[in-house]
Amino acid sequence: MTLEPRAEAAPHRRATRNRSWQGLLLPVLLAFAVLVALGTWQIERKAWKEALIATLTERLAASPQALPPAKDWAKLDRGRDEYRRVKFTTNFDNAREALVFAAATAFRPDVMSPGYWVFTPARLADGSIVVVNRGFVPDARRDPKSRPQGQIAETVEITGPLRWPDERHWFTPADKGLDPKTGAVARFYVEQEAPTPPGGLPQPGKLVVSLPDNHLQYALTWYGLAAVLAAVFGFWAATTGRRTVPVDRP
Repeated sequence: MTLEPRAEAAPHRRATRNRSWQGLLLPVLLAFAVLVALGTWQIERKAWKEALIATLTERLAASPQALPPAKDWAKLDRGRDEYRRVKFTTNFDNAREALVFAAATAFRPDVMSPGYWVFTPARLADGSIVVVNRGFVPDARRDPKSRPQGQIAETVEITGPLRWPDERHWFTPADKGLDPKTGAVARFYVEQEAPTPPGGLPQPGKLVVSLPDNHLQYALTWYGLAAVLAAVFGFWAATTGRRTVPVDRP
């Protein structure tokens, strides 16, 4: 008797589920929280920047006041007194001027070419010393011999805002050329805005407040990304479901 081969059973199809959206909920929530936090931080930075700009604008627009005497210098506070305009009469110690590379700054947009700031000790009538940033010199005029007219020997009245140097760190070199035994040395310096010396160098200048304020744009970007993330995940979670995938069973 001939046996007919048994017909193969049709492939069985079973339902499987895509990866559950609940498994991605926690990382999505964490990412959403980070994006919202970044946006909120930028809003806070915006408020801080606007307050800073208003404070600096007010101080730099005020009339200059007499420089406090050396006995009161310890009472000056960076947060309260920086950028306040002062005036005083002094004599420059030109032999001890120091050059500092003039990096781009939002406060002196008139300085565009490579060069240096000229910092010079200035001695007051009581023997105390204030360092003055006399202004900018281009690289080709860094040598004082190339600008002899600017090496002022006579007494001069300086006007400019108070500034504080950056915090010292491990790589900050030791101060040289100033002997505190000969008189008090100010822990601040003065950005000279006037007068302009004969020959025009070093080039002083009035500080202007032109700080960038893009924090609202950044905040909207972070909040927008958070909204997109929430919308995409919500759509995916709402539409995901069961799919039928063919699986061969012997």
